Order: sequence, then structure tokens, then C-alpha cells
Amino acid sequence: MEPFDLLQSLPAIAPIIGLTITAIVVLALDLALPESQRRNIALVTAASLFATAAIMLAFWMPNADTEGLYWGGMIRYDILTWVFSVTVIIGAAITALLTIDVVGLNRRGEFYLVLVVSTLGACLITGAADLIMVFLGLETVTIPLYVLAAFRRDDKRSSESGMKYFLFGSFASAILLYGLSLMYGFTGHTNLYAIAEYMQTDAFQVNLIPVLIAIALIVVGFAFKISAAPFHFWTPDVYEGAPTPVTAFLSVASKAASFALLIRFALTAFPPSLAINGAEVQLFWTNLAAALAVISLIIGNILALAQKNIKRLLAYSSIAQAGYTLIGVASLAGDGRETAVAGIAYYMLMYTFTNLLAFGAVIVFSNATGKEDIKDFAGLSHRSPWLALGMTIGLLSLAGVPPAAGFFGKYFLFQAAVQSGLTWLALFGILMSIVALYYYLVIIKVMYVDKSEDADKPITISPVYGWTLGVVSLAIVLLGSFAVQPVFNWVLQGAQMLFANL
Repeated sequence: MEPFDLLQSLPAIAPIIGLTITAIVVLALDLALPESQRRNIALVTAASLFATAAIMLAFWMPNADTEGLYWGGMIRYDILTWVFSVTVIIGAAITALLTIDVVGLNRRGEFYLVLVVSTLGACLITGAADLIMVFLGLETVTIPLYVLAAFRRDDKRSSESGMKYFLFGSFASAILLYGLSLMYGFTGHTNLYAIAEYMQTDAFQVNLIPVLIAIALIVVGFAFKISAAPFHFWTPDVYEGAPTPVTAFLSVASKAASFALLIRFALTAFPPSLAINGAEVQLFWTNLAAALAVISLIIGNILALAQKNIKRLLAYSSIAQAGYTLIGVASLAGDGRETAVAGIAYYMLMYTFTNLLAFGAVIVFSNATGKEDIKDFAGLSHRSPWLALGMTIGLLSLAGVPPAAGFFGKYFLFQAAVQSGLTWLALFGILMSIVALYYYLVIIKVMYVDKSEDADKPITISPVYGWTLGVVSLAIVLLGSFAVQPVFNWVLQGAQMLFANL
């Protein structure tokens, strides 16, 4: 093993260093600041996270010289790691800003510390290239999320959501760990690249069925993390019961990081060239992803139609969004694999801004009214026109309506499916998008058409919330118009580099 070189490894560990420094600063501020000034911890956390993302964007974009394995093969630094790490960090920074006026969270320094630790775990798994790092990274993401979901100890719904998330999460982690242990048992290696290489040698004597069982167990673990059906049971209750900023972060951070890891598993441990007893292993993996996509789209979109609570509706919407993204995962085995990787990266970037905008509008509304039911949003266009506009942009993006970014996000995923010979899956995704359009438009109709007894009670948006939601709204519109081609070409070039190095 080569000796550890700090300077050479610096790009790969830059986000980890930045997040560790942030965690230390947050802890110190929580100890030093009086209660009256602890609200500023949210601003410091967000500023530090934005600074980390900005430094990565400006100085540490991977290239042919810096791409490779680091930390003894535990971490791979490439465009996939870089894009998803930046996405997760920006999502955490926006989440910190969204908590600034939430009573019970905004003056609790430990909340931001746990948030940063979870973000650190997400950055680890975006580049995980070893089974040990995979499991440690996943647990570093999810264990803090259990704490955040149950953070309001005096709220029965929050405690219940944390307990449900913990129980389901522990069960899913055990299944995932068993699948990973089988992979190690078959090959004697923990490095994903070494596993793939060993399984293509004559020394590998395991039959196809045990390998498929291990893959199925690993997929179950990933499906829980991305809230894909039928492993979604925890999602509606946790989304509804957890503090809304936690729900916002949970809906984007763990999903984006888990999809990055899912892509790496599909392409690295089970490359297209891998065949056992004449059967292509990656074909089983991608067929399984296609089946999960169909189930998630059906359950997420159909059950969302009956929801009365806005957070539960967004929970089922999140399940459906996982289904759309799984269409990209299912396309990794065909000719559209480069478009699929770029499409997933673009979709997760777009989805992070979109979902945080939707939940941010819910946070502002809930802080002002104490209500979360869809009917309570009646007359919002009169009470707060800008808040209603932001919510509308977020919902239209989730529905895939131009010029919001969600339109091109879905288009790239469907394009990858068609290029990979999965035209039927793309058509099914389009059909489900039409179904989803209904329940998103219902919310918009409630905000702009329905009357409310409280129409004469304006909702005031604080400057921090105003700027945050405004900038996020602008980002969504730009990603769906002027910036769409440059950003997609950028991630597509990264995808081409990724496949060139496989």
C-alpha cells in the first residue's frame, strides 16, 4: 500500500476537512454563545457549508491527474463523487438557513452539529469504493438522521417518527450488511474494483444464484435509503412527524448520496463485462431497478392523490421521484448509460433545489399559521403572493412542467431509457407524470382559487427566508432554461470520463 500523501489526497478529502472544521466551529459556538445569540449558529453553519461547496467548485474539480483511489482504496475521487458531494453540501446549507426561525431548532447548536455530521457521512458514501466505507458512510448518514427526526422530544409525532425511522432503518441496515458480507465471503475482497476483477477470473467458483441473492439484499438496503417502494413504509410517517427542516434535508441528502453509491455499485462491482455461468449480472441488477421504478411510480403517485397533509403528499411525491431516478439506474446497462449517469446527477441537483423550495414554503407557512393541511393553503396567493409563487415553482418543477428544471430532469432520464432500449419504461414514466400533475395542480388551485377566512391576514416572510427561497427559485428556473445545456454537458463529460476509467 502506498504511503498516505496529504497534498495528493487533498482534493478527495476536501469536503471532509471542510465539514469537520464546520462541526468543530459549531460546537465551539454552541458552548461560547449565550442563548440570545445562538440563532447566529444557523448563519455560520450555512456560510461555512456554502464556502466549502464554493471552494470545491472553484479549485477541486477532478481531472485526469487527480481522479483515482485514495485512502488506501477506500475512496474514489471522480466527477461522480464531486458533483454529488457539492449537491449534498449545498442542500445542507440551505437546510440550515431554513431552520433560522423554527422554534425549538434555531437556538440548538447540537442540531446543526448533527446536521453537519450527517452531511459528512453523505460525502463519504458518494465516493465510497470499499464495502467497509460503504457501510460506515451509510451509518454516518442515517444515525444522525434518526436523532434529527426525533429531535423535538416534547412532540409525540417527532418521537414516533424517530422511533419508526430507527426501527426500519436498523432492519434495512442489517439486510444490507448481510448482502455486503456475502460479497466479501464470495471474493475475499472489500474493494469494489477488486471484487469485480476477482469475479471475472477463473478462481471465482461461486454459482450465479448466491451472487444474485447478495445483489438483491444490497438493493433492498439501498431501496430503503432512497425511499423506493415497496421499502417505503417509513417515509410518510417520518416525513409528517419529523421537524419540517429535517424532513427537507432527509428528502434530498440521503437520497442524492445513496443514488451516487448505487451508480458506483452498478458500474464498478458489477460492470457490463461481468458474466457468471454465461449470464450478465448487470442485467439482473438493472432489471431489478426497473421493477422498483415501476412499483415506486405506481405507489407514490397513486397514494399521493388521497393525501390531505402537505408533508405526507410530499412524502409520496418523494417515493415517486425515486421511481423516476431509478429509470436512470435501469438504463445503466444499455447504450444510454452515459446519458443515464448524467441524467441522474442532473436530476438530483435539480431535485435538491426543488424539494427544499417546496419544504421551505411549507416551513414559512407552518411557522405563521401552525397548520400543514393542504386545505389550509387556501388563499395563500392573497396572504403572501411571493410565497405562493415560490411554492408554485417548486410544485411545477416536481411535476416536470417547463420552464422549471424538473422538465429537463425527467427528459434526460427518459432519453437514457429510450437509448438503452427501455422505451416502455420511459412511456410508463411519462404516464405517471401525467397522474402526478393532477395532485400538484390541486395544491396550486387551492392557493390561487380557493377562498379562506384568513385571506385578510398577511403572512410575513423574514429577510433570510425571502432571500433563500428567492435564490433557490431562481436556480430552479435557470436550471430549466438558460443553464440546462451547460450544466448537462458538464455532467455528461464527467460521465464519459467515468466510463473511460472503468
